[in-house]
Amino acid sequence: MYEPGPPRTTSVGEPVELAPRSPDPDGTYRWTVRDAPADSDLSPGDSPDPNATGPPSSATMVGSDGSAAVLRAGETGRDDDPVVHLDPDAPGTYILTLNAPDGTHRQRVRVFPDERRETEIRVPVEELAGDDHTSDETEVDRVSLLWPLNENRLALDRAERDGDEWVASVRVPPGSHGFGFVPDGDRSAAFHGECEVPGPGRPRLSLDATVVDGDSSEEPDRLRLTATVEPAPAVDDVERGGNPDALDATFLVDDRDANPETVAAVESRADGRTLTVPFGELPDSVRIHAVPHGERYGAAETVRIEAPEGGDSGSIEMSDPNPTPDWAESPTIYEVFVRSFAGDTLPTTFREIERRVEYLEHLGVDALWLTPVLASPTDHGYHVTDYYDTADDLGSREAFESLVDACHEVGIRVVFDLVINHTSRDHPAFQLHSAGVDAYADHYRRTDASADVTGIDWAELDAGAAPDYYFEWGRIPNLNYDSPVVREWLLDVVDEWAGVVDGFRADVAWGVPHGFWKEVADRVPDDCLLLDETLPHDPFYGEGEFHRHYDTSLYEMLRAIGAGEEPAGAVETALARGEWLGFDDQTAQMRYVENHDEDRYLAEYGRDALRAAAAVTFTLPGAPMIYAGQERGNETYRGPIRWHDGDNDLTEFHRKLAALREAEPLLHDGGVRFDGRAAAARVVEGDADRVVAYERTPPADGAADGGDAEHDPLLVVVNFAEAPATVAVPDAVETDLFAGDRDTGDGDRGGARDGETRIEVDAVAVLR
Repeated sequence: MYEPGPPRTTSVGEPVELAPRSPDPDGTYRWTVRDAPADSDLSPGDSPDPNATGPPSSATMVGSDGSAAVLRAGETGRDDDPVVHLDPDAPGTYILTLNAPDGTHRQRVRVFPDERRETEIRVPVEELAGDDHTSDETEVDRVSLLWPLNENRLALDRAERDGDEWVASVRVPPGSHGFGFVPDGDRSAAFHGECEVPGPGRPRLSLDATVVDGDSSEEPDRLRLTATVEPAPAVDDVERGGNPDALDATFLVDDRDANPETVAAVESRADGRTLTVPFGELPDSVRIHAVPHGERYGAAETVRIEAPEGGDSGSIEMSDPNPTPDWAESPTIYEVFVRSFAGDTLPTTFREIERRVEYLEHLGVDALWLTPVLASPTDHGYHVTDYYDTADDLGSREAFESLVDACHEVGIRVVFDLVINHTSRDHPAFQLHSAGVDAYADHYRRTDASADVTGIDWAELDAGAAPDYYFEWGRIPNLNYDSPVVREWLLDVVDEWAGVVDGFRADVAWGVPHGFWKEVADRVPDDCLLLDETLPHDPFYGEGEFHRHYDTSLYEMLRAIGAGEEPAGAVETALARGEWLGFDDQTAQMRYVENHDEDRYLAEYGRDALRAAAAVTFTLPGAPMIYAGQERGNETYRGPIRWHDGDNDLTEFHRKLAALREAEPLLHDGGVRFDGRAAAARVVEGDADRVVAYERTPPADGAADGGDAEHDPLLVVVNFAEAPATVAVPDAVETDLFAGDRDTGDGDRGGARDGETRIEVDAVAVLR
C-alpha cells in the first residue's frame, strides 16, 4: 500500500511534507488538489507547481518575496511528484488525492490560523565586529540569523545593518527562541541571545474512550471519546496560557480506515470536546485523532477502535496505536561514547564493551545506548559510510550481535544510534552524486552556492549549486527525502537493524520529515523504542512517531542552576516549560545532565552540583540517562572512562539512585507536585536558593486508600550546595529511602515547629 499516512495538522505558514509510504521508485505518482479553503490560492484540480522546488528563503523572515508556491513539487528530477510540500496560505481543510500504482488515496490536512507574530531582533554592531570594530579590515560584511526556526542553516536568512545595529525582521510563533547572529559565516564568532515573543503556549490534550450503554433500539450502545484540553501554564511569570474558554478539540477519523462518506458521518457527531458514535456506524477498525486548539493548536492524541462486525459493546477494544514498549516506560538509560569506553589503555571493541556488561548490570542500567557503530572515517561515528556494516576497528557484525546477546542475558536492552539525516561525504552514494551519476542525482539535497560557508570546492556539482547541510557541517551533506529511492533505502536500513537491537536513538531527528518518522514507527516491532534528538524538544514528534524525547528544558535549567544563574526551585519552571511547549505526559521525557555533545557537568559546576542534578533526573517522571563517565568522575566530554582511577563514591551514588528508582514505583509511575508539603519545606540551615523540594504522588488512576506504603507520597529534597542543608519538612517522616539505614523516626525536633521534622540533606533525601 502506498497510502500517505494519517491526516496531518499544521498552521498557516508552516509547511507540511506529504509522501506515499513504501514508495516504489519505479512507480508513477500524481498529486491533485480535491478541495481547499475558499481563501486559498489553491483550487480543485491544481497540481504541484513544477517550477517551485523550494521556498526562496526561510518562512520566518518578514520581507521574503512570497513567491513560494502553496503546493510545490519535491526536489527531484522526476516529471511526477512522489513527494510534495504544502505551504498553506489559509486556515481550513485541504484535501488532496494521490494516484499511486495501487490506486487512489486521500490525504487531508487540517490547517489552523497563522501563529506567527512579527518582531525584530537587534544586536549592536560592536557585538559582532572585531577587536577594533572601527577598522575597515575588521568590518563585518554579512550577518546570518541561525536558529532552529530556519533549521540551523547558515546564510539562509540575513540581518540588515541599521545604523549601529544589525536587525533581523522575523515572523515567529510565541515563545523564547534562542538565536545566533553569525558574522561572515564564522559560527565561533557568533553572538547568541534569546528572542522573546509574547503569546500563549500550546494546549495539551488527553483522550478518554468509554462505552455508553444504550437502553433501546433508538439509543444503541455508543462509543464516547472525551478530550480534556488544558491551556499552557504561565512560565517565568509571563501569562502565556491563553483563554481557557476558547480551547476546543477537533476529531479527525483516519482516512485510511473508512471511505469519505463514513469519515464525514462520524466526524459530524462531534460536539465540542466530545465525540459520541453508535457502534453500528463505526468501521470494524478505525483510528480517531483528536487535536487541541485555541489561539494555537497542539499535538494530537490517537485511539484505535476495534469493533468486530456483529459484536456487542463488550467486544470493543480501544488501544493506543503507537504504545510505548513496556520495558521503555521508565528505563535507566546509559549512553556510551563507543571509542572511549574501554579506557585509556585498550582500544574499544565490541568484545571490550561486552566484558563490561557485568558493570552495567551492577550499576542498574536498563538500556544501553551506543553512539554509532557503523563504518565511518571518524571517531564519533556520525559520518556514516556504510549503513550495513559495522566499523572495522570495533569488530564484526557477529561481535556486535554477541554484545547485544550478552546484554539481553542480564536484562539490558540495546539502543542503536540511527544516523539518517545525512551521510559522510565519503559515502559512495555522495561521491557518485557529486560525479553526476544519474542514478544518484536525487540522493542529496542541494542549495544555492551563495549560501555555502564551508570554503569547500564543490566543482563536481552543477554551477551555482552546493550540498545542503546544517550549521557549517559541510562534511555531512543532507539526504534528500523527496526522493523515493532514498526513502526506500533508509527504510531498508531501519528494517536491517530493527531485528537486531531493541530501539533507535534518532540523530538529528528534527532534520528528517515527520511523515517518514510516522512510517518508521508503524513498521518497527511493537517492543522497539524510538527516542528522538530534537533540539529544542518538540511535542509533535510524539504524534505517532517517537516514544521518548530529549528534555532540553530540564537540561538547560540544570546547567543554569549549576552555574548559580537560577535557584534550585527553577526545576519547577523547567517542567512547566515542557508543558508550555505542548507536552502532556511528563514520563515521555529523557532526563539528562550531559551527553557526548556537551561539556561535563562535573568540570563546569563541581561534584556537589553534579550529584544534585543527577538526583533530579532520577527522581522526576521520565527516563533518567547517565552518560558513561558521569558516574566515574570524568571531566572530558569524550575522554576515556576512568576505570582504574575513577570516583568510586560517585559511582555508588548513581547506583543507589538507579536502585531506589527501581524499588519505588512512585519514582517512575507517579505524578509530581511542587505545592503542598513540598512548598512548606523550608531550609533551617544552609543556602535556601540551592535547595528544591517536590512530591512524587500516586497516579490519578492508581491512588490507594489508606496507608499502603507503596502508594504513600514521597517527598524529595535536593541540595545543589557544597555544604549540607538542614531542612524542616511538614509532618512526621518515617524514613529517608535514599539514606537507607537512616531511620528518622520522629526526627530531630530541635528548632522545628510543631508538626515539622528536621532532615539534614547532603545531595538528596527521599522521604516517606
